[in-house]
Amino acid sequence: MTTPAVRFEGVTKRFPGVQALAGISFEIAAGSCHALCGENGAGKSTLGKLLAGIHRPDEGRLFVNGREVRLDSPRDALEAGVGMVHQELAFCENLSVAENLCLGALPTRGGLLSRAAMEDRATAMLERIATHLDVSRPVGALTVGQQQMVQIAAAVGSGARILVFDEPTSSLSQHDVEQLCALIGRLKADGVTCIYVSHRMPEIFRLCDAVTVLRDGRHVATRPIDSLDEATLVELMIGRRLDEYFPGHAHATSGPERLRVEGLSSPGKFQDVSFTVRAGEVVGLAGLVGAGRSEVAAALFGLDPDARGNVWVDGEPIQLRGARESMSRGLGLVPEDRKRAGLVLGMSCLPNLSLPILERLSRFSWIRRRRERSLADDYFARLRVRAPDPDFVVAGLSGGNQQKIVLAKWLAANARVLILDEPTRGVDVGAKAEIHGIVDRLAGEGTAVLLISSELPELINLSTRILVLRAGRLVGELPRERADQQTLLRLMAGLDVAASDAIPA
Repeated sequence: MTTPAVRFEGVTKRFPGVQALAGISFEIAAGSCHALCGENGAGKSTLGKLLAGIHRPDEGRLFVNGREVRLDSPRDALEAGVGMVHQELAFCENLSVAENLCLGALPTRGGLLSRAAMEDRATAMLERIATHLDVSRPVGALTVGQQQMVQIAAAVGSGARILVFDEPTSSLSQHDVEQLCALIGRLKADGVTCIYVSHRMPEIFRLCDAVTVLRDGRHVATRPIDSLDEATLVELMIGRRLDEYFPGHAHATSGPERLRVEGLSSPGKFQDVSFTVRAGEVVGLAGLVGAGRSEVAAALFGLDPDARGNVWVDGEPIQLRGARESMSRGLGLVPEDRKRAGLVLGMSCLPNLSLPILERLSRFSWIRRRRERSLADDYFARLRVRAPDPDFVVAGLSGGNQQKIVLAKWLAANARVLILDEPTRGVDVGAKAEIHGIVDRLAGEGTAVLLISSELPELINLSTRILVLRAGRLVGELPRERADQQTLLRLMAGLDVAASDAIPA
C-alpha cells in the first residue's frame, strides 16, 4: 500500500474553555485533494494549523510521509514539506510582491540586497503556479485574488509538497475561484497533496477525491467523494437531515405598511429608489456587484450624508441624518462586513449585544449589569449561540455565531425594520439554516425585513417578493411565485424578460 502523505493518530487539542479536537484519527492519500468539512467551530482550521506548525497537539501523534513529526513552528512544518494558504491574508502591504515572497531569505550580493536577483526569484515562484504579476508592485495594490495567488506561490516556492488551503475562496470573485480551481488541478497533477478546508459544496465535489467530516471537534467519517451526495454530506456535518427549507412567512398574510421609501437618491450611487415593505414581509433586493444594493441599505440606516429622499417607518417620517436617528425609529442593519461594521471584535459578546440599547439598560448613567446579562442569556438561548459564555471575546467565535450576535443586538433593540446585507456570507450550512429560521421567525412576528443577498437560491427561498436593482435604479419586481434564477439574472443583467414575469419598477 502507498504510504499516506499525512496520518493523524488520536490528535487532541484544547484551548481555554474549549475542546477544539478530541482523538482525531484518519489518513490523507499522497497526491490527492482531501476536503476537511464541518460546521464553523467543528475543528477544521485547528487541524490544519496543527499540521502547519501554528498550534501543537496536546495529545496524539502526527505522521508526514510515514515519518512521525513534531511541528513546533511553521518553519518546522516547511522543513517537513508542509505549507499553508491562510483564510486571512497576511502581507506587508507596503512592500512589493518580490519583497514579500523573498522576505525570509533575501538574496544579497556583497552584503547588499540584490533587487534583480530578488525579482527574478519572485517571478520564478509565480511562474511555478502559472501566475504572471509585476513583482515590483506593492502587495496592497493587488486584488484579493492576486494576493491569494502570491500566498500560494510563497507556499509552493518553499518546496512544500503538502498544502493546506483554509477557506481559500471565502473572499474571491467567481473568476478568481475558477483560477484557483485550475491551479489546484495542476498541483495535483504534479503530485502535490492538497488539504482543502471549506464549507462550499460545489468546490468540494469539483476538486476533492475524499472528504473527512468533523463535528464538535470529533471525527465523524472519512469517505471517497464519489460515495457521497450533497445531502448526505450535509447530514454528516450537522448531524441531522436538512430538507429544503420552506419559510412559513411566505404564505402568511402581510400586515400594515411598515417601511415606505420614495425617491431615495445619492449622487453616483443610486437614483430615485422607491419601494415599500409591510409587516411580516421579507422583500429581497437583487443586483449584480456595483448595482447599489449595499449603498441603499447604508443610506436607509443614515450612514450616507449625501442621500436624499423620503422615508417613513410605521407612517412616521424619519430624517436620514445618522444611525442614531434610524435606530431610534426602529431600524436595524446587519452589515455586509460584520467584522468591520457589525461588531467590536476586541470586546466580549455581552457589550456587543447591548451596545444599541445602553440607554434602556441604564439608570442614572449606570448600566444595570444584572439586567444586561439576563438579556444576553435570553438571546444566547433563543438564537442558540455557541460560545462558552457571554463574556467570551467575540473575535474567537465562528462566523455563524458572530452573525448571530449581530442579529441578537437588533432583536434586543426591538427593531421593527431589519435590513440584512449578505446575512449568511462566510457561514456554514448548519448556521445558514439557523439564520434562515431566525429570519422566518422575525417575519412571522411582524418584523419588516429587507434582504440583500448574492446567493439567488437564498433570495428566492426567503423572499415574499424580489426587487431588482441595476446601475443604481430599480428596474423590476418579481413576486415569489414567478421568481427563478434565470429570470432574476436576466433582469439583473439588463436582458429582455417576459412582461408576464416582471412588474416594472
